Amino acid sequence: MFEPFEYQFFVKGLIAATMVGGLCGLLGVYIVLRRMAYIGHGLSHAVFGGAVVSYVMSFNFFIGAGIWGFLSAILISLTTRKKTIGADAAIGIITTASFALGIALISRYKTFTRSFDAALFGDVLGVTNGDLIAIAAVTAGTLLVVFLGYKLLLFSTFDPEVARFYGVPTGWVDTMFSLILAGTIVVSMQVLGVTMIAAAIVIPPIVARLLTNSFKHMIFISTGLGAFTGLGGIYLSYWLDVSSGATIVLFAALLFVLALVYSSLRERVLRRSSSRTFKVPSDSSGFYD
Repeated sequence: MFEPFEYQFFVKGLIAATMVGGLCGLLGVYIVLRRMAYIGHGLSHAVFGGAVVSYVMSFNFFIGAGIWGFLSAILISLTTRKKTIGADAAIGIITTASFALGIALISRYKTFTRSFDAALFGDVLGVTNGDLIAIAAVTAGTLLVVFLGYKLLLFSTFDPEVARFYGVPTGWVDTMFSLILAGTIVVSMQVLGVTMIAAAIVIPPIVARLLTNSFKHMIFISTGLGAFTGLGGIYLSYWLDVSSGATIVLFAALLFVLALVYSSLRERVLRRSSSRTFKVPSDSSGFYD
């Protein structure tokens, strides 16, 4: 049972996956409530293009991919403000173009220091001390931003128009959120892979939403579930010999199914208990719900 912990690479991967899972779960709450679940999928593809560009230009991976992702998020935000263009269309155009650029550069230069498969599907074996430091830095920065800007983020998430009317700097709030989201996706690539990041961002908050109607509780549950799925997914990936990113997402999907079943059963119980509280009138014999 404790055999995997004897290997240093596994311990590094476990720590990285736990932090990344919690980070994705935290930001996923705001993304799901803003009805922009597709942005996680899109930005991960955009960041992939930035990662390849930064390598070709011999630029630092985290800085280059982070800047690329941040600019992509800002461009999406500016585009979606035009009423004639939907958010999904803007994300689709910008991010797929960036991803295609990355693929084109890989096919042209034939080299990419970070394994192509690892970049797409995640690879726990490739987690380095530098990755852990980057993940810890982004996690700390994200927690600080969410803690200090909790009310601003909350107001901007639920009703941006009213928030703007009351003087909330929604533009700056969106910019800061785009920055931490881009940073999260960049540091998550090695563990989850480009194709799995969106699911890691979306599934924990949806599970949390099935379990609670409180925003605060949703944040704590989603963050905890994200960390738990990261930890459990990495552990299972060792024994199953399957990609770390895929295992984490499948584990999260299993929790979603369990939460959905629990939520359905709870609604039935509440519906039955509430129906029993109604008193049947004396002149309505033969009427039963």
